[in-house]
Amino acid sequence: MQKWITIYKNMKIKNKLSLLISLIVAMAFTFAVIVQQYAFSIYDEQLYLKSSQVLHLSSSAIEAELERIEQLSFNIITDTQIQNILRSIAGSESDYDRLILRQHLVDRLLNYVGSEPMLYSIHLIDSYDQQQDVGSVVPIDPAKKELILQLAGDADGGERWIYPDDTDSALLLSREIRSYTGTLFDLNYLGTIIIRINMDKIVRKSAGGESDLIVTSGTDVIYPATPHFDPVVIQSSLSSGNGYLTREIDGHTYFIAHNRSGNTGWTYMNVTPFNQTFKQIIFIKELVIIVFTVIFAVAILLGIRFSRGLTRPIESLITRMKLAEKGNFAEANVLPQDAAPVAMNELGLLHRTFRLMIERINALITENYSNRLLIKETEFKALQAQINPHFLYNTLESVNWLAKMNKQTQISDMVQALAFLLRNSVSLKEPILTLGEELEIVRNYVLIQKFRFEDRLEFTLDVKEQDLHRKIPKLSLQPLLENAIHYALEPSVDPCRISLFCKETPSAFCVIVEDDGPGMAPDTLTQLRNGDLATSGNGIGLLNIDERIKLAFGDHYGLSIDSGSGLGTRVILYLPK
Repeated sequence: MQKWITIYKNMKIKNKLSLLISLIVAMAFTFAVIVQQYAFSIYDEQLYLKSSQVLHLSSSAIEAELERIEQLSFNIITDTQIQNILRSIAGSESDYDRLILRQHLVDRLLNYVGSEPMLYSIHLIDSYDQQQDVGSVVPIDPAKKELILQLAGDADGGERWIYPDDTDSALLLSREIRSYTGTLFDLNYLGTIIIRINMDKIVRKSAGGESDLIVTSGTDVIYPATPHFDPVVIQSSLSSGNGYLTREIDGHTYFIAHNRSGNTGWTYMNVTPFNQTFKQIIFIKELVIIVFTVIFAVAILLGIRFSRGLTRPIESLITRMKLAEKGNFAEANVLPQDAAPVAMNELGLLHRTFRLMIERINALITENYSNRLLIKETEFKALQAQINPHFLYNTLESVNWLAKMNKQTQISDMVQALAFLLRNSVSLKEPILTLGEELEIVRNYVLIQKFRFEDRLEFTLDVKEQDLHRKIPKLSLQPLLENAIHYALEPSVDPCRISLFCKETPSAFCVIVEDDGPGMAPDTLTQLRNGDLATSGNGIGLLNIDERIKLAFGDHYGLSIDSGSGLGTRVILYLPK
């Protein structure tokens, strides 16, 4: 036993925590699985028994009502008066006689509608394709009417069900009326009857308000008009005749008991929200909460006791660190007399590392002191170096005010532009600017060059307002204009046109600087693209601009050059859209 205690004491803290957490989780998980299985077995059993009983009674009652309506449809098509009226309509050639006969037909149909509360209306289409409507009439869509007549004709006198759709929420029963007289069945077509059935009344009468019922035939919803969810999403799970399942649909969990009718092939579903549980389930849930609370309380107590074993050596180490913070390195390197032996774990390693660190600090104090003196001297020289640019800015400002006082606006504008360029060139802040800020640098540079070259420099700028917010590395455009002036304008005595404009491609936003200068020879262009051609001044090279764009936005972007002898030069910056 003592051996195992020693092994646990010297075990790494990571392993101790893992062992403790694993023990707690294993206990909690085992108990949770046992309780959960027991709770759900009771829940599913009772809920399914209740739902299946209600569903069986409801489906039987609904189908009994539908069979009664089927019998009613048979009574209508075999009604002697209706048969006689329809035969008279079919044999009459007088419009007036047919009108009178249709009125008698309506009166006869009213007897059936008035005595049957489960019907919305009855529609009878005679052999002249004239429709007679009685009851709570809803117009039948012509396309749907054509489909109903086709289905009724295919049934050869049998009934056909037409399920609710967007145009009519009622369930329809249709069948053809064939003629007969006594025992003579000539079966000539006399018309088609369509009965609109009030499924809502049938369900309320048969199923009551105990549950939510959904009736489907395949993917067609027969009842209700707006179910809790689309039954199609669980259609694949209803392969067997009877059963139950639990599904989470649209953020809600439902318990669904289902039964498939052997007569009609319809599927009846009793849908119950999963949270409507019984008292035993509520009790079990409360029991689970109580037991988990006890488990977590025990885990907290164990964690506190365990944490004390970790914090004591840490507190000792903190005390020694405070001594070191005050500069008392000698005392900080001595363990207290009542201190327990350092264990062979991470905390023990931390103590030993701290002692070695204190010894190293003592050795480095002298060296650090001399280094700090050197740093102070370097900082003083750096401050002195800052005087030069500030002196230059102040001098330019003085020249600017002197020019303004003497009404030398050209000198003032040039000095202001030069000061703006110097500040932006020297500043190390904001390596990425907006295109609008970069163009401000370009305008000041062009302003200075205009004073130098006057009418020989023809500069045009075409950038849309909505593109000014786009990002671009600082000092990407001014070097391009500088190169254009140096290689295109300076060697020639003729005017030179330099243009800066933007355009979009499917993959990038392009900023283009082009000139109509002498262009470059193919070998010079190749050296420039490869970075082998050195710049003639101290400016920023094209390769530098290309590398900064790639670093800022990725390898898909960068700089390209198009030029040819006598064809001018075009430099394109590819930036993100």
